[in-house]
Amino acid sequence: MKRRQFLIRTGLLSLISGLAPSRFISGARGKPPATPAGTPGDFYARLKVRRVINATGTVTFLGGSIMAPESLAAMQDASRDFVVITELLEKAGEHLARLIGVDAALVSTGAAGAITLGTAACVAGGDLERVQRLPDTTGMKHEIILQRSHRNEYETQMRLVGAKLIEIETREELAAAVNDRTAMLFFMNKADPYGKIRRDEWLAFGRKHRIPMFLDAAADTPPKEHLSSYANMGFDLVAFSGGKSLRGPQSTGLLLGRKDLVDAARQHASPYDRTIGRALKVGKEEVAGLVTAVERFMSADHDAEYRQFEVQVRQIGEALAGIGGVRTEPWVPEIANHVPHLAVEWDPSRIPLSSHEVGRRLMEGEPRVAVRERGRNGVTVSVQVLRPGEAAIVAARLREVLTVGRAEIVA
Repeated sequence: MKRRQFLIRTGLLSLISGLAPSRFISGARGKPPATPAGTPGDFYARLKVRRVINATGTVTFLGGSIMAPESLAAMQDASRDFVVITELLEKAGEHLARLIGVDAALVSTGAAGAITLGTAACVAGGDLERVQRLPDTTGMKHEIILQRSHRNEYETQMRLVGAKLIEIETREELAAAVNDRTAMLFFMNKADPYGKIRRDEWLAFGRKHRIPMFLDAAADTPPKEHLSSYANMGFDLVAFSGGKSLRGPQSTGLLLGRKDLVDAARQHASPYDRTIGRALKVGKEEVAGLVTAVERFMSADHDAEYRQFEVQVRQIGEALAGIGGVRTEPWVPEIANHVPHLAVEWDPSRIPLSSHEVGRRLMEGEPRVAVRERGRNGVTVSVQVLRPGEAAIVAARLREVLTVGRAEIVA
């Protein structure tokens, strides 16, 4: 039975059409959530889980980022009432699309969930029979073309749909790979500098052959303009994480782009059953949290945030300046997490520690600090999610580990 027919027969269609938009879209109702009983940190202490000072960045492994207070308040507000989830997703998507400046939007379970739903839309469209048949792609376009340099750890999200990945490297291989089974062209945005086919040429090829183009831009904010620019430059579908710089719930993401494909993706998502996305459930509270996070992000002073990041990077670099054999340099990634970082490297003949060993000592010490390994003898420090006072702690812990390492060779 078609969904619309089901809604008409059960009387739900008239009910849904008469419902008012959700309150959180125009602002959270009520007071911010009250402080839980007990002292701060009781929950993690109760489970004997050690806290981490996150100098790695907005990585899922450490929980992404700290949610903005506005999002927490909106989530509590949304938790008080029931709504029809399909209507909530549609209305939230319309609001987000207007706010961001794209044709359509869908709240997903992280950027990974957006990849799965977007792939499903390109493979099966919104046809109910095909939607419920995935991952059986018999009779459907199901091949996804991507460059060898764009192979990544999120390919499983496409294979879940029943898609077959076709790896190419050159322009000639790309042209030869296209056939009547091609469903989508996949592009990993942060890999753009490494591929033989750059973004503009990839877009031109996809437009010429009328093949849907998917862009994974999970961590490509700030600047806020990226939320709209990739879709507006021609990518049919774009995925962003909701739990990184947007500071929404870690379990959320955004699928943005062409309206017919986003609408089709919604047909594959929860709460519909017999769908590939039924397990990718987004709760009403998470929708509220992400919508509010995007509202905050679009009005935030990102220039001021950038300057604060520069101050923190300089503070850590100055604290390490007196250690013999250590050199530091401010660094901004070209694509993704495009904010100031600090590169810390050392001479292994003077400090006989590997990158892995420094990272291990930082995580095993107190307080626990997480950094990213950089080559054989270096680490990268991200200040993007450090809270007030934590830059000084990171600097002190790094100085402690590197100084002890230097002393070990002297001994």
